[in-house]
Amino acid sequence: MGIDLTRFCRLDTMVTVVDAYRFWHDFASGETLLERKQAAGEDDTREVVDLLIDQIEFCDVLVLNKCDKVEPDKLDELERLLRKLQPRARFIRSVQGRIDPAEILNTGLFDFEEASRSAGWIRELEAPAHTPETEEYGIGSFVYERVRPFHPERLMRWINEWPESVVRAKGVMWLATRNDIAQSFSQAGPSIQMGPAGYWVAALPKAEQAAILREEADLAGSWHPVYGDRITKVVFIGIGLDRDRIEAGLDDCLLTEEEMAGDWSRLSDPFPQAPGEWAEPASASRPQ
Repeated sequence: MGIDLTRFCRLDTMVTVVDAYRFWHDFASGETLLERKQAAGEDDTREVVDLLIDQIEFCDVLVLNKCDKVEPDKLDELERLLRKLQPRARFIRSVQGRIDPAEILNTGLFDFEEASRSAGWIRELEAPAHTPETEEYGIGSFVYERVRPFHPERLMRWINEWPESVVRAKGVMWLATRNDIAQSFSQAGPSIQMGPAGYWVAALPKAEQAAILREEADLAGSWHPVYGDRITKVVFIGIGLDRDRIEAGLDDCLLTEEEMAGDWSRLSDPFPQAPGEWAEPASASRPQ
């Protein structure tokens, strides 16, 4: 209608309300937004858990509602987990949605750039290597990082036996059979998605590589002499994580020395070739 709303209002605070009583039910339901009649359109293939996690990871204020229906120790465990997923947000516990309006109105909290990088998995990926803090309620996280590609068939088998202790996983993977393109990996509850995130810088023309490396000192500093920026780097967040077992299982999916020396293109790859068959593809630009 030709009206510039920014003259009259601003996006002030992003508030997410989490139903403490139904959180784990919705998290594990496997239902789609279409089944719940909450989809943005007929082509909206997201699961309920995807939307739930997106809303948690992007908010300024998180209202944990129906706290009277959850045992105190379980409520504390849930809040601790949510704080791991979203360390930046202001948390408010409520019963029947009753809160002080001043907690969410005219706060000036919203900042798009800050919100876009506030998710717990992003902070874990960007943080320098550190010793994990003492885990309360068994809630913890770690980053799995390897400079060696996955054998797609073995990785698929491992994913199909996904550890129940992992609540959230997010990052980038290197598949041997798709050596030029980074694979974006995302898991939340029963929802697991993987698709192209963009070309590795090492797969770009030499002139373009050089220009990018001149501009990005951090990338140049971590550049591998053979594989460039190709890497697997995934954050795992969960309750009672067995880090040693998860890392050992994933390490078994990496190429062996003999496979590294062979023709990677001949390896069996069960992941769908057509975008959208198994997961929603990301943009075809460089991985971020």
